[in-house]
Amino acid sequence: MNAECSAGADAREGLLSIDLQAIGENYLDLRVRLASGSRCGAVVKADAYGLGMAQVAPALHRRGCRDFFVATQAEGERLRRQLGADVSIVVLTGVRPGCELACARAGLKPTLFTLQQLRDWVAICGRAPCAVKVDSGMTRLGMTPEEFELLLADRELLRAADIRMLLSHLACADEPGHPQNAHQLRNFKSAGERLRGLCPAIQLSLSNSSGIFLGEAYHFDIARPGCALYGVNPVPGSPNPMRPVVELSLPIVQKRHVSSDCCVGYGATQGVAAGGWLAVARGGYADGILRAQGGRGCGWACGRRLPMVGRVSMDSTTFDITALDDAERESLRAIEILNRHLTVDEVAGYAGTIGYEILTSLGNRYYRRYK
Repeated sequence: MNAECSAGADAREGLLSIDLQAIGENYLDLRVRLASGSRCGAVVKADAYGLGMAQVAPALHRRGCRDFFVATQAEGERLRRQLGADVSIVVLTGVRPGCELACARAGLKPTLFTLQQLRDWVAICGRAPCAVKVDSGMTRLGMTPEEFELLLADRELLRAADIRMLLSHLACADEPGHPQNAHQLRNFKSAGERLRGLCPAIQLSLSNSSGIFLGEAYHFDIARPGCALYGVNPVPGSPNPMRPVVELSLPIVQKRHVSSDCCVGYGATQGVAAGGWLAVARGGYADGILRAQGGRGCGWACGRRLPMVGRVSMDSTTFDITALDDAERESLRAIEILNRHLTVDEVAGYAGTIGYEILTSLGNRYYRRYK
């Protein structure tokens, strides 16, 4: 293989730049917003929201983070091997039956959602540390109020277990005025006070990224931000207080002049008038450019937005570059679809989704550059 071709091949598939310094600065920014006595953890599940846990977690560790949250035991085991023994790792989706000993031996704290799960954990692992989740009103994972009452009444189980943390999750933290926030806060505060009366060393954790911005009452002992670390706006509708983290540039594989009125892409859903110019970029829905962006989204080049035209294909996306002058079109080699001008939240809006999905959908065909 030609050495020059080999060295540049990855770059021609698209360049995904991830700013580890910005992630670290976002972490420090969130940490100083917390109430005195509250610690700032970090959620690095789903491969650090698609940006690479192997690179992101050490960057956070260097900034002083010692409380990490993952989704699965496998993620936790990888993180433990990577960061060593001086960090706490909580597995947010618990432990599968039959994997309890492996979880405990890896030094992971599973989040347990039912009384039976806690009993099984104690029976198999003894006083290995664990976490318990209570449903404060989201009606997803966690002990129901009735089951939590049974836990409080089971003093023998509470003495036998080593419960290090009580968690719950806010359903509407990104809507500060939603009454569900205050409702969940009351429920969680009551549950925490009652369990702490029986287990004095237990720590409480409620706030996600947006929860941090609801105020000190929501902070408790440990906050667990995720999306805000990676540049997603934790306060939708207000200016984003976080630094942008991701830039994505797609190479142009064809530029073409439109000589007569025509339609572009699958389904012939969108037309282009004669005299226009199109650029076809390498990268499509297989690479996380969501199909829903077609005809609604845009790219960025030469200091301006360039509309997406037609449906996004699996491996390519078409842009209208008619607005560029001749010299700009001639020099055009790439189009950016994520940058400080075209944020992850704006792109999510074009696709009718949220920034989380944009980040976690980014494919593995890009060349990744960590700053």
